[in-house]
Amino acid sequence: MDSLQPLHNLNVHEDARGKLVSVEGSRDLPFNIERVYYIIPRQGAARGFHAHKSLKQLLICVSGSCHILVDDGVERQDVLLDRPDVGLYNGPMHWLEMREFSPDCVLLVLASAPHEEGDYIRDYNEFIRAVGRAA
Repeated sequence: MDSLQPLHNLNVHEDARGKLVSVEGSRDLPFNIERVYYIIPRQGAARGFHAHKSLKQLLICVSGSCHILVDDGVERQDVLLDRPDVGLYNGPMHWLEMREFSPDCVLLVLASAPHEEGDYIRDYNEFIRAVGRAA
């Protein structure tokens, strides 16, 4: 799946005290970090169901696990996030659906810009039209 973004191993510094995982914007990511938030989902809930026109993100499951469906309009890939030292880079114009959250899941998101409602595409058919593909 060349068009979809792969998982990225994060910087892990380990010694007798444990592990420290670091992410530095512009050094480790193809963007500066402008917003940080995390999701603590309710059991059985699904989230996402949108794409961003220009926002870039790195999603890290810092606790527990979840599945993320990534769709570029041609290919769909189900990604399991279950390690706090691995992140999923998500560039613009990828539809995301987040589901199957474990009870202890905390999903951390590093974003390239503050929240801007105008950057969202919340209708899948509109997303398909925007990427120029037939549904």
